[in-house]
Amino acid sequence: MNIPILYEDDEVIAINKPVGLVVHPDGRNKEETLVDWVHAHYPQIALDEVGESIVLTGGGEIKKPGIVHRIDRETSGVLLVAKTHASFENLKAQFQARTIKKNYKALAYGVFKEPHGTIDRKIGRSTSDFRKWSAEYGARGELREAVTEYQVLGEGEVEGTKLSYVDVFPHTGRTHQIRVHLKAVGHPILCDKLYAPKMPCVAGVDRVALHASSVEFKTLKGEVKRVEAPLPPDFRGVLAELGLV
Repeated sequence: MNIPILYEDDEVIAINKPVGLVVHPDGRNKEETLVDWVHAHYPQIALDEVGESIVLTGGGEIKKPGIVHRIDRETSGVLLVAKTHASFENLKAQFQARTIKKNYKALAYGVFKEPHGTIDRKIGRSTSDFRKWSAEYGARGELREAVTEYQVLGEGEVEGTKLSYVDVFPHTGRTHQIRVHLKAVGHPILCDKLYAPKMPCVAGVDRVALHASSVEFKTLKGEVKRVEAPLPPDFRGVLAELGLV
């Protein structure tokens, strides 16, 4: 696997996760994951048992050496991997306290009425599909707090489809949060085949148009580090057609 390293020190590795790569195994599929890359390139992380494991309900355990957080398979961008257990605990505490600053770039359908805003909607399970989550009326199960801030960077039309280029700042870390929140306000993400299956994919984009643009965190010494991932080619292509680059 060719995985670019954006930043590295004694505590952490920040990678630019490519589209299509799964972060860790799920216990069912045998495909290659980021965990395999960690084993191959940083075996000491696994040997030192950095991080936590997932215990499967049917028995067994999934090892996640160094993995502090995850982003979806189709999402590209910055992902942090802890090199020591002390670093793992430090980063984990920052994620739990919501002090880590995350910025995503998204291409969404339609034109927003307001150029910026905050989506404050609890997220629960969808009633229509076990794979989906929902921030709309009728969501079932435990409804968990979720807050997403957005800023529209530009808008236009590609192949007859109106699109908005959006800066997104999730203040919580729920599964599919950005995808679910943007759908809830009527602007699902371009080519999101799970949450907007009837909408067209345009300009050659064939994955959820969501990119983890940057992460800001503190080291064990209290130093603030900000790591940024460049926009991928499919994003740059759409922005060129929108006249935004």
